Amino acid sequence: MDGFAKAINSAKAYLETDKMAGVEALFRESAKSETGQTKDVRLEALKKSAEACKGCQLNKRRTNLVFGVGTPSAKLMFIGEAPGEDEDLKGEPFVGRAGQLLTKMIEAMGLRREDVYIANILKCRPPNNRPPQPDEISACCAFIAEQVKIINPKVVCALGKFAAQFLLKTDEPISALRGKFRGIDLADGVKVMPTFHPAYMLRNPSSKRLVWEDLKKIKNEID
Repeated sequence: MDGFAKAINSAKAYLETDKMAGVEALFRESAKSETGQTKDVRLEALKKSAEACKGCQLNKRRTNLVFGVGTPSAKLMFIGEAPGEDEDLKGEPFVGRAGQLLTKMIEAMGLRREDVYIANILKCRPPNNRPPQPDEISACCAFIAEQVKIINPKVVCALGKFAAQFLLKTDEPISALRGKFRGIDLADGVKVMPTFHPAYMLRNPSSKRLVWEDLKKIKNEID
């Protein structure tokens, strides 16, 4: 079993039990939301938990935590894999070249970044922008899962392999997953549309046509 398959199994275990060691306080805070806390308050409490997380070594290397940005009432949520250098410096997801392309994608749908919510599986930048490791995904997946629950969008657009495989609990390649809506266990009624990551699109411009097809399906769904 390769490293990412182990990470998927770890994510499955989390999603099935809805609990991870070291983040019990996070879920106690989330449970309080049933008494009437706003989404903003819940997200802020979750962010503080993420800032205090020492579940892996990435917290020691980061410049800034990259938690998420956008409106908590978003119908559409984008999830990528991890922050890069630009994101680490600014503390905001998708602000580098790939982020600029994502902004254009959002605008092509007739939306603005402020109309959606954007986050990553990992909240800290891996060294040299390498792919997430199994222990990092295991340590961080509780936070993105809780973000999805709190925001409860109509559609999650999973950008790339890591986000799609985590959310859908599968090891299928992104080329096989993209283009089709699927349900997830995290929140009833939330659909996931996997598509290629903007960084992949920059390396493979021909993929833009396929991504646009996926975005049109999302646009029709949220409208």
